[in-house]
Amino acid sequence: MIKLLTPTHWKDYELLDCGDFEKLERFGNLVLSRPEPQAVWKKVLSPQEWKKKTHINFKGRSATTGEWLKNDRNIPDRWNVNYKNDEISINLRLGLTSFKHVGVFPEQAVNWDYISSSIKKFKTPTPKVLNLFAYTGAASLVAKAAGADTTHVDSIKQVVNWANENQELSQLKDIRWVVEDALKFVKRELKRGKKYNGIILDPPAYGHGPNGEKWKLEDHIQEMMQDVVQLLDEEEHFLILNTYSLGFSSVIVENLIKTSFPKVQNLETGELYLQATSGIKLPLGVFGKFNKFK
Repeated sequence: MIKLLTPTHWKDYELLDCGDFEKLERFGNLVLSRPEPQAVWKKVLSPQEWKKKTHINFKGRSATTGEWLKNDRNIPDRWNVNYKNDEISINLRLGLTSFKHVGVFPEQAVNWDYISSSIKKFKTPTPKVLNLFAYTGAASLVAKAAGADTTHVDSIKQVVNWANENQELSQLKDIRWVVEDALKFVKRELKRGKKYNGIILDPPAYGHGPNGEKWKLEDHIQEMMQDVVQLLDEEEHFLILNTYSLGFSSVIVENLIKTSFPKVQNLETGELYLQATSGIKLPLGVFGKFNKFK
């Protein structure tokens, strides 16, 4: 059964509307309008309503970069939001980057809940969690706040520094920061005989390691999956694979997991989306996840 999942209790985030290749979102007290390639339909709200609600609008200069236009020069470039569920509470510093990102992918809150609830169910006193392609670290913070010994791996030093800022904001400490190509790191951990109770993968469609290593999702994900499942603790574990690629379906993710890890238990696959208050749904990637408890 393919599941459709969306965050349901994030007070500091709201998708207001989306359409015509744009989305209108509230992060804390600020409302942003920015490009969204998945939103191929017509907007629900009128152009006048969008303009009235928007504090900051992203204007693209090229396919990958652009600039943010504020309707008030006193609006900050950086601000903080909070996320909490029944098990954890974290704080995230957001910022206006030239790549239209702000430092968080809100649909991932569904996976954050899965991470914290799985860790709380483990019998292992201090479970070890590995977050690959970890970006600004929200999932790492959630794992740490839930009680895990957490390792955070990303190939870009600036976003790892950003993740460290988020750790301090959340009054957490001792996350292990690693700036490295994710596949290289996994292969080294295998040689060392390391084991993890939780592994989180949110790979990009394309990317580069710190030494120019090339990552292309369809070319490398099978090798990555076959390696990471060998790092899982036999007795007690969870794994999340999330992909944001227009060419990937949840059936592909299901096949990847089942062929890499034939003894998988409690497998769930499906699609993540954000529910707009205007009534429309915005699809944002597919996932596969599974766990095992003592």
